[in-house]
Amino acid sequence: MNRLLYIALFFILFGNQNVFSQEIGDVIIAKDTTKLQEIDPLRPSKAAFYSAILPGLGQAYNKKYWKIPLVYGAIGTSMYFYLDNNKKYHSYRDAYKKRLLGLQDEYDYLDDSRLIAAQRFYQRNRDLSLLVTIAFYVLNIVDANVDAHLTQFNVSEKLSLAPDIYQNEFTAKPNIGLTFNYKF
Repeated sequence: MNRLLYIALFFILFGNQNVFSQEIGDVIIAKDTTKLQEIDPLRPSKAAFYSAILPGLGQAYNKKYWKIPLVYGAIGTSMYFYLDNNKKYHSYRDAYKKRLLGLQDEYDYLDDSRLIAAQRFYQRNRDLSLLVTIAFYVLNIVDANVDAHLTQFNVSEKLSLAPDIYQNEFTAKPNIGLTFNYKF
């Protein structure tokens, strides 16, 4: 009897469900995905121009937001080293000038040749840091331009270039090559 009561309770609780069938609603229209997107010939030059105005703006224009911290990190780090080496260069240069005038300087533990060597060392590092900063700035512009070119590149399945391994008919050794396929 207990068993019948549990079965009846089960059907009362879970058997009273309403089931609805599918209704005909709005018709879904499929978008033509094979249609090529319009190519904007000015897109690469706009991205390069934006990156030249403000580093990282061309990457934002290309919607590659993850590159912006890399751009600012590279330019900022090299700019930090430029400013630090410039400050040390001027410090050693001023100390050498004071020493030539016969005044007391902060580097009294160094002789004149060491002051000149330190001056040359920091001047060289300062100039190298400036070149690296300019190189990162130019690389930022080139990256924005190339990325804008590649976003418009056609990567459809009609055109493919793939590695191919095939057997040589005469020696029966495997050869490695590339196959170029184009489907009309």
